[in-house]
Amino acid sequence: MKSLGKPFPCTSMCSAIMDSVGDGVFTIDRDWSVTFFNRAAEDMTGVPRADAVGCKCWDVFRTKDCKDVCILRACMDQDRRISHRIMTIGRADGSTVPVSVSAAPLKDHRGVIIGGVETLRGLSGGEEVGRLIGWNAPRDFCTRDPHLTELVRILPQIAGSDATVLLLGESGTGKELFSRAIHRLSHRSKGPFVAVNCGALPEQLMESELFGYKAGAFTDARRDKPGRFQLAEGGTLLLDEIGEMPLALQSKILRVLQEKVLEPLGGVESVATDVRIVASTNRDLAKMVEEGTFRRDLYYRLNVAQLTLPPLRERGQDIPLLVEHCLRHRSGVLVKDIRGVTPEVMRILMRHDYPGNIRELENIIEYACILCPGGLIEPDHLPRHLRPAIRPDSGDIPLTMEEVRYHAAKRAVARNLGNRNAACRELGITKDTLRRILRVTEEDEK
Repeated sequence: MKSLGKPFPCTSMCSAIMDSVGDGVFTIDRDWSVTFFNRAAEDMTGVPRADAVGCKCWDVFRTKDCKDVCILRACMDQDRRISHRIMTIGRADGSTVPVSVSAAPLKDHRGVIIGGVETLRGLSGGEEVGRLIGWNAPRDFCTRDPHLTELVRILPQIAGSDATVLLLGESGTGKELFSRAIHRLSHRSKGPFVAVNCGALPEQLMESELFGYKAGAFTDARRDKPGRFQLAEGGTLLLDEIGEMPLALQSKILRVLQEKVLEPLGGVESVATDVRIVASTNRDLAKMVEEGTFRRDLYYRLNVAQLTLPPLRERGQDIPLLVEHCLRHRSGVLVKDIRGVTPEVMRILMRHDYPGNIRELENIIEYACILCPGGLIEPDHLPRHLRPAIRPDSGDIPLTMEEVRYHAAKRAVARNLGNRNAACRELGITKDTLRRILRVTEEDEK
């Protein structure tokens, strides 16, 4: 690439500051020539600053999104900021990198738009965590949350200790993901991983499911059947939702932990067992101990290494990462080309409190992928309870002319995958008119 244009004025101190920023930052002028390119942008693209400055931005980033849904064009045309647009950029070596993009117009002292600035935040969550904590974390650990990053950092040491682990956290926060990671990182990784949901088993069947039974122990017990402990021999047993376990059975679990032996139902001899226990629950076990609904001695036996996973509502910065991860996972089973979500959708997802945590977000994205025909996921593709409140365009409630124009414009933009120029050509209106229709009605809704 050849450097052609003149960069915007920038002091050496300003350049040093921008080079210390972890996000990629670049600016362009009105002719789409790159005028500034920081060190993180060099790392993300593999393009040296000297080669990038003066070149057209689409030659630097080589992404199909430049043609269809360029957010720099949108923010300069509409004089507004755009945040958290997920897209993929091409590197100089031919590989691609998923990023979260934000952009804003650049103005001179008179308020005239003279270009745009864009920031790029890498979305390779698992790899980024790996660089921070010093081991190759699975891609499923998509996080920038300091507390969760610390848990991932100490996970190899905990996994290697063979200690009993207690995973605490709301439903859907990733407790089983952590339990499987503990197993994979332990010396038991070649053994079986067995999970049992203590809340899903009827109380009268739980003992036989966990410890197995001998032939003749009860009617229809014609032969010996191994329990989950025996099936997990040499490996790891996850006791999921252990807070639901009856008190009577808790004492038997305690004996296994203390003496490393179990007794099958109907058996007369104890059987030695070599199983690593990981327990998880969304209940407050300490409170249950005080209420007498959970054994104190079992609680302290389980609570050797405690990991508390934060709910998604406390990890807002991770939502763009998780959205990209979900879309990347879905791309393997979809025949559509879904490139990401619109800024409006990202704002909706960022505002939601996620009582179902990561599992709920995954379901939302899966539902949206079903409805989205391709391109970018729009608000209308989200589950109904997440869609912004707008008046219907059918039924008994009459629409104003402004609302009719608004809905027609929104559909045209969606049909053209976010390309407002194409939407204007379809509707036979100017860009200023389209901008005015959408802006006026959206401001009224606020």
